[in-house]
Amino acid sequence: MDHRFVTALEKALGWTGAAPLGTGFARGTIEDLDLLDRLLNPQRLLDLVMRRSVNTPQFRIFQNGSELHPGRYIEPAVTRRGQAIPMADMHRVGALVREGCTMVLDEIDFFDPTMEATCRALQWWARELVQANAYLTTNDASGFDLHWDDHDTLIVQLAGQKTWDVRGASRPAPMYRDSAPNTEPSEEIIWRGTLRTGDVMHIPRGFWHQATRGDQGEGYSLHATFGIVKRTGVNWLAWLADQARAQELFRHDLDRWATPDRWEEQQRALAQAVARMAGELSPQDFLDARERERRAARHLPATGLFGRPEAVVCVTDFEPVIQRNDATVDVLAAGKKITFAAKAYPALGLLLSGHPVRIADAAAATGVDVAQLADILVKEELCTELTPALSSGYTGLVTAATS
Repeated sequence: MDHRFVTALEKALGWTGAAPLGTGFARGTIEDLDLLDRLLNPQRLLDLVMRRSVNTPQFRIFQNGSELHPGRYIEPAVTRRGQAIPMADMHRVGALVREGCTMVLDEIDFFDPTMEATCRALQWWARELVQANAYLTTNDASGFDLHWDDHDTLIVQLAGQKTWDVRGASRPAPMYRDSAPNTEPSEEIIWRGTLRTGDVMHIPRGFWHQATRGDQGEGYSLHATFGIVKRTGVNWLAWLADQARAQELFRHDLDRWATPDRWEEQQRALAQAVARMAGELSPQDFLDARERERRAARHLPATGLFGRPEAVVCVTDFEPVIQRNDATVDVLAAGKKITFAAKAYPALGLLLSGHPVRIADAAAATGVDVAQLADILVKEELCTELTPALSSGYTGLVTAATS
């Protein structure tokens, strides 16, 4: 999927693909400020908060270095039947923003179609799951204290400016679930400076960092953090353990009361079977299986009650695999394998490109019954109807698919 933001990000960081993720600190600038405003601006962020039910920990506000109690800015809206729905009290939110605070909205890609389409493009690019969080800081407020993340991050300064302190890792490749704590910050200074509108930064997993406007005075900062969690050897081992369930040997109880000889025999059999599995099922097999088996992201259900869609778009978390055979084409995605006639290949390439596709245009370009193919892909949940709201997330960022 060609996406303006992904292209601009690569250019700013001097990358040609996602391989540098996690390998080292990087910084650059996106010159296209209209692109950044298209992604997100403060007004749209506040509008999202106003129009949706929000609650902690997804929506949080910090002031004077501490997280405020949600009762300070969330007021349940009570229906006439007494049902309480948590909503942001925009009067209180506005007052806090004017005083100076940091407002955080995690997983903004769940709320906003532009961020949804952008995260999907980043996922196809990085071949890892991506989550977008938005941070609005006003006046001289600070953000979080010095900390490290258990995932790689791409930070985009969308508006305003903010001062950063980035340090090296104090433990190699730390994890969320780890064998030892990682609580002592590193003294190694990687970069200290101010991010201004258009600046981008890549902070690898484990690097300590903090951001503040304490030295800025009046004004504001809006930045988005795209968190990217890469797979590790631990994830491969966990996947191997799941594959072991298919073998009877691993389903038997461990014989706690066995003789020493029996214990040794069972241990030897298990160790040999583990070694065989590790040799036969590589980390690449794990990564491929993960991409092909992951279910599609949230999307409209294919009810068929409202007529055929005029346009569709692919919504799989990872790019579908399209395999050409002699007389057929196989599509592997979302835990499914769907087989089509070979003549469907050009149309499938369009429908599964990640770009919005108008059915009539694709049919004219390929000479294939694209409507029937789209019906199948929508029913199998690889594609979804392109609603006006979803279409807005692609407008100006992703072009319509062409043959």
